[in-house]
Amino acid sequence: MSGSVGDVLAARATETPDVPFLIDPDDTALTYAQVAARAGGLAGWLAAQDIAPGDSVAWAMPNGPTSALTLLGILHGGYLATAINLVAGRDIIAYVLDHSDARIVFVTEETEPLLTEALAQSSSQARLIRVALDLFDHAPSAAKVTCENDALLMYTSGTTGRPKGVTLTHRALLAGGENPTVAHALTPADRALCTLPLYHINGLCVTIMGPLVSGGSVVLPPKFSVQRFWPLIREHRATWFSVVPTQISYLLHDETPFEAIPSLRFGRSASAPLSPDVQTAFEARFNVPIIETMGLTETAAQILSNPLPPGTRKVGSPGVAIGNEVMIADKAQAEAPRGTEGEVLVRGPNVMRCYRANPQATAEALTPDGWLRTGDLGRMDSDGYVTITGRLKELIIKGGENIAPREVDEALYTHADVIEAAAFACPCDLYGQRIEAGVMLAKGSTATEAVLIALCIERIGRFKAPDRVHVFPELPKGPSGKIQRIKLAALVLEAS
Repeated sequence: MSGSVGDVLAARATETPDVPFLIDPDDTALTYAQVAARAGGLAGWLAAQDIAPGDSVAWAMPNGPTSALTLLGILHGGYLATAINLVAGRDIIAYVLDHSDARIVFVTEETEPLLTEALAQSSSQARLIRVALDLFDHAPSAAKVTCENDALLMYTSGTTGRPKGVTLTHRALLAGGENPTVAHALTPADRALCTLPLYHINGLCVTIMGPLVSGGSVVLPPKFSVQRFWPLIREHRATWFSVVPTQISYLLHDETPFEAIPSLRFGRSASAPLSPDVQTAFEARFNVPIIETMGLTETAAQILSNPLPPGTRKVGSPGVAIGNEVMIADKAQAEAPRGTEGEVLVRGPNVMRCYRANPQATAEALTPDGWLRTGDLGRMDSDGYVTITGRLKELIIKGGENIAPREVDEALYTHADVIEAAAFACPCDLYGQRIEAGVMLAKGSTATEAVLIALCIERIGRFKAPDRVHVFPELPKGPSGKIQRIKLAALVLEAS
């Protein structure tokens, strides 16, 4: 898809001006014509502030049509839309403000205190602007924006060291919307329920760019709620949703009675591997197919997807490459034989341009011929389906043997009371590293550590079973809902 995000929005406003695009579940819907006009108005306001196209303009807002509209206005004017992760904490936000050179940060009454604190801690000269309706009423910007212009700056979760700033062009963002559109056969008749924050690549590219590219619409509640999830889908006749495995587990363990929803075509899972047992149980209870996918911030979300029914869905695999190339590489970065484990590499229009102000990290991640090294380990079968076996940096090396934490996770998830599970490495004098795990259990569960360890021994053997299983009220997660094993290990080590 050529042109900029603003070009696509303008085309939608011309072709289908009265079609709803951004839907507030508690208020009104904004049509494509209204969104295009207001996005142009915000871009015009920014231009009047003497901010040059390409400059960083951040937004720090909870989900909703206004947040999406602010993002689209920044993109419309050719500015670098910088996502502020609202759960990253004051120190990381201060770092992002400095590192991004943000000129303006759009905030709400709710987020302004946090950003004020972060700004005071940084050396940034950014202005905090509380979003109001009159900001969208200006004459549109006349900036010429192309597909090659930088569009989005989004920081990785930074579980080790400082987060890296992923820079994506307009071409990459639109490819990020095109890939789920193709994979899920999205049409103007489709309507998404957005469950993930827009400062996460899945929420932004899949559930905003996907509907924009396909001409559909999206319902934007402020946040994910187990209690409101199915009622919102039913009330607004949503046809699909994109969630992370943690949300799937929460919905599965909610005891509220469920009735089938005629409008709903499918759900998709991304951001972390989905346990086959959880997927099977979810589909059996709710009678909705879950399409497992895989994506990264560095690839504008989706790189792999299973097909829709009646196509072959391989449980435990995030599917095949759609809209980009995926290769399993050996240690020499050459293509590995089918069925052999290696690093997952990606190449295509959705891949990032660089890590901002970090040429060393960029050079380590991007090969000279355009492949992105994902850091994920996997295998590709004869049909092109990829199975992720672990992360290069998360492998547990016990007695010289590599053990993928996901094997342990999946063994724990076979217990009906396990809502969240994550295995991790701890130092060990005998083996170098030993295996431990953290779990969150369903309310009222009587499962004990001994029972869970015995289950793992039965499923994967004594050597790979955890020595300890720690029960937590909730496991530490990043903005996408992905469980952070490193933080979990740190909590356990600190407690001991």
